[in-house]
Amino acid sequence: MTIPEADREQIVARRLRAAGCVFAEDEARLLVAAADAGTRPDAGTEAVADALESMVADRVAGRPLEQILGWAEFAGRRIVVEPGVFVPRRRTELVLGQASAALVDDAAPVDDGDGPATRSPAVLELCCGAAAVATVLAAEHPGLDLWATDLDPVAVHCARRNLDGRGTVVRGDLFDGLPPSLRGRFRVIAANAPYVPTGAISSLPPEARLHESSLALDGGADGLDLHRRIAAEVGEWLAPGGTLVLETSERQASDTQEALVAAGLRARVVRDGEIDGTVVVAVAR
Repeated sequence: MTIPEADREQIVARRLRAAGCVFAEDEARLLVAAADAGTRPDAGTEAVADALESMVADRVAGRPLEQILGWAEFAGRRIVVEPGVFVPRRRTELVLGQASAALVDDAAPVDDGDGPATRSPAVLELCCGAAAVATVLAAEHPGLDLWATDLDPVAVHCARRNLDGRGTVVRGDLFDGLPPSLRGRFRVIAANAPYVPTGAISSLPPEARLHESSLALDGGADGLDLHRRIAAEVGEWLAPGGTLVLETSERQASDTQEALVAAGLRARVVRDGEIDGTVVVAVAR
C-alpha cells in the first residue's frame, strides 16, 4: 500500500523533530520530494521508500540537509553542493550584493596601457567553495571574465559544476594558480575566506564541524590569518579603483578593516542584521 505524500512528510517530520531539527516540516517536505525525484519512475514504491530512509538517516545523523539534497538555495538560485563542501549561508548574500553593486558602480572600460580596452571586466571569487557568489554573478552580469579559486579539490570540482563553463576555476592557495597576466586586472574580488578561530571549531554545530572541510572553516588562532594574507596580497591583483568584498564577523570586522587599511586600501564595514551578514568593502587607491 502506497503511503500518501502528506503522511510521509508527517512521519519524516516527527523523526527530524526528535533529532532536534528546528525546521523539521520544511526539511521533511524537501526530503520526500527529493526521494521521489531521484528514483526512476519504474523503480516502484519500495525503492522510493529506501531512498527516503537513507536520506532521513543521514539527516538524523547530522549531515547538512543541503549535502543530502545536493543543492543549497542562495539568492533565489540552486547551487550544487557535494558531500564535504562548505554549504553557502544566507549571510554570504551580503558579499554577493556588495560585489554586484561594485560592478554596477564601476562601469568604466579597462585600461590596457594603450588606451581603453574592450575586454570584459575581470572578477574573482577567492576561497570559492561551491562558487555560489560567482555563479550568481555570472547569471546577473553576463560577459564577465570570471575566475574562482579554492584549495580544496572537492570544492573546485563542485565550483566547476556550478559555473558550467561560464568561468574558470583553479585550485590554489588564495591567488596561487592564477595566471600572472591577471595581476592588476580584477575589478572585483569577492571572498568568504575562513574566519573561525581554531579553538572555536570544536564548538561549531556538528553539521559544520563533521561534514564541512576544515579548510573552509579554520582561520587560525584569532580567525584572521587568511584575512591578513589577503590584505597583504590583494593590492597587486586589484585594478586601480578595484573593490575587495571580504566576509567577516561582526566581532572581527574592525580587525579585518584595520588589516586592509594598513595594506593601503580604503575600507569600510557593511552590516546587514536581517541576514546576520558582515563584510568589509575595500577599494584600491
